[in-house]
Amino acid sequence: MYTKKSIQTLPISIDEAWDFLSNPANLETITPSFLGFEIVSGADKKMYAGQIIQYTVKPLLGLKMEWVTEISHVNEKTFFVDEQRFGPYKFWHHKHFLREIPGGVEMEDIVNYKLPFGFLGNLVHPIIVKPKLDQIFEHRTKKLIELFGEFKGNKN
Repeated sequence: MYTKKSIQTLPISIDEAWDFLSNPANLETITPSFLGFEIVSGADKKMYAGQIIQYTVKPLLGLKMEWVTEISHVNEKTFFVDEQRFGPYKFWHHKHFLREIPGGVEMEDIVNYKLPFGFLGNLVHPIIVKPKLDQIFEHRTKKLIELFGEFKGNKN
């Protein structure tokens, strides 16, 4: 099992952050184009627990895969959790936390994931999967700064 953590602060209100991040359609906006990410169904309503969202992605060699996630938990303006039901990972559990701070919002992501193919999956993790996930989160960070501005406040 692997864990990816990310923290980003943005100079926006908790309401603005929640409105953007809890809209499943916005995931396409903050996902890098090299993933070939497309929402197929389930993103037409505001996020709710039990929501099933179907995507297609091209994670490796341009091969299209189906990815189905369920929004398993939602606590408005505080956190939500998406979990893979079918897709490229053996296990995917992604927690999104929001916290109001002076001058903005702190967003924390914690992704716990496991790769398929046992030993082979673990072998490619440091070479392909981890760098790709880092690249995806770096892209998201830059895109959110582009959309909302850079946080300049003090986190104390």
